[in-house]
Amino acid sequence: MPLVAGKVALVTGGAQGIGEAIATTLAKEGASIAVLDVNLEKATETANKLRGFGVAAEAFKCDVSNTSEVEAVVNNVVDKFKRIDILVNNAGITRDNLLIRMTEQEWDLVIAINLKGVFNFTRAVGKIMMKQRAGNIINISSVIGLMGNAAQTNYSASKAGVIGITKSVAKELASRNVRVNAVCPGYIQTAMTDKLSEEVKEKMLAFIPAKTMGTPQDVANAALFLASDLSSYITGETIRVDGGMAM
Repeated sequence: MPLVAGKVALVTGGAQGIGEAIATTLAKEGASIAVLDVNLEKATETANKLRGFGVAAEAFKCDVSNTSEVEAVVNNVVDKFKRIDILVNNAGITRDNLLIRMTEQEWDLVIAINLKGVFNFTRAVGKIMMKQRAGNIINISSVIGLMGNAAQTNYSASKAGVIGITKSVAKELASRNVRVNAVCPGYIQTAMTDKLSEEVKEKMLAFIPAKTMGTPQDVANAALFLASDLSSYITGETIRVDGGMAM
């Protein structure tokens, strides 16, 4: 039997990259999917593809940093699917710069999307899951939130904050049968990393014991494990998917 058959999953930043891989993997395992993204066209393309796996899928446009917009779209998802069993907080951005050169806008934007976005959706969906007395929240953090990185103070702070949210909310919601966990990807091969020079890629690989980049599917597999009953006694946990990079 599929691992998440009959479940309804909401995936932010679900139109492409890691988010699309997670949405696809959950759909293949029987979950209906609400694909949320700021790019409605790409979200719609992804939702159309997911229906090919025999599940319901709908696209929704949403700016995760906009609280009222988040609350409205969560209500729309519930109107469509009647419940939300799995929330994947995946939406995120980077605006890299050295701290002394980093603008206030670069700081604020990354914190708003990566951290406030998780707060907005966890609060809105958490209320629903508490009433259901069942639910599963998976936050996509990063190894950079564990170890830091030069020129990524804003990103590192946001992703470390996501881990803090994960642990705190896990304690708050455990008695309502709602589990909250985080996944920390390392260097994952995406459209963004494809643009890097070979020299930069070699420097990155030097820090990874496995000597290879991960794939979006590697992250999706971890998310599937956490979304399924295979991890029914795991909450407040942070799982690295990084080839040993942050050991």
